[in-house]
Amino acid sequence: MTIAPIRVLIVDDSPTMRALLRHHLTSDPDIRVVGEAADPLDAREAIKNLDPHVVTLDVEMPNMNGLEFLARLMRLRPTPVVMVSTLTQKGADATLAALELGAVDCVGKPTGHEAGGFASLIEKVKVAAGARVRPVDRPVPVAPEAGFSSAVEVVALGASTGGVEALLTILQTFPANCPPTVITQHMPASFTTSFAARLDRTCTPKVAEARDAEPLRQGHVYLAPGGAAHLKVVRAGAALVCRLDASDLVSGHRPSVDALFSSVARSAGASAVGAILTGMGRDGAAGLLEMSRAGARTLGQDEASSTVYGMPRAASEAGAVQIQVPLERMGAAILRAASRRASEIA
Repeated sequence: MTIAPIRVLIVDDSPTMRALLRHHLTSDPDIRVVGEAADPLDAREAIKNLDPHVVTLDVEMPNMNGLEFLARLMRLRPTPVVMVSTLTQKGADATLAALELGAVDCVGKPTGHEAGGFASLIEKVKVAAGARVRPVDRPVPVAPEAGFSSAVEVVALGASTGGVEALLTILQTFPANCPPTVITQHMPASFTTSFAARLDRTCTPKVAEARDAEPLRQGHVYLAPGGAAHLKVVRAGAALVCRLDASDLVSGHRPSVDALFSSVARSAGASAVGAILTGMGRDGAAGLLEMSRAGARTLGQDEASSTVYGMPRAASEAGAVQIQVPLERMGAAILRAASRRASEIA
């Protein structure tokens, strides 16, 4: 874990935005802004000279866009990066690409007189300072052999920080007839539509944001819409359906992984598989324990492959994780757990 003060470099072409970022960050005594850069060329020299623990990076800048700079940075000098993005369609698409390239997390730029702008910035910078950052060299997964057959009604996945890379890695191993799969990923509300579309383009199953009362179908993946409601799975006669529930925060989140896992434990019981992935905090630990006690098979991402080993650690310490699996083997392990042919998930 990084020793305070956390050294931060701000990279943004707007003097106003740099000043705003500096104001928010320096309000915390554990953070020190060691420098600012107006474009990636200046940032490159600043990183060499100042050796920051964390870089905040704007996506759109002159001379070299943020994505190109990030790709070079992660290849040559992996450094924790928090992306600062507009909450627009274009901003969401660029930020998701950045998260795939290895950025730890993202925050949305305040709009208008938004009082809560950058509310999560300090927390995300602190988490980034302790995150595992590696050059992204994810091999293209090989799709499972033809003939996969599921023995479960639903697979439930939960993730937060680092989840974009984790979910891409896992879902690219799923076949066209994968079990119905429901996902809660902590993400800004405006980003989940873009994320679902990105997953749909790169994965064999059909991926979309979940809709209320939508039946769960084989070969389909349902992503919780950001911000507005919890994604739950409920029984409607013999079928399982999605339920979007706009009730209060659960475990500090909406949508919450705990809310999803608990609903799956109640509706599907032993006919389910649950996996908790990289992320900060404890969301999902209690719900995964409910799933395990209901007879479901449960997995947790291991520490070495987690960007932030918070949620999987909490679930493991609670006794909710039956087996820990590295990210590169997680997709195959989930499918084995769900397969008629599998007698064990290890």
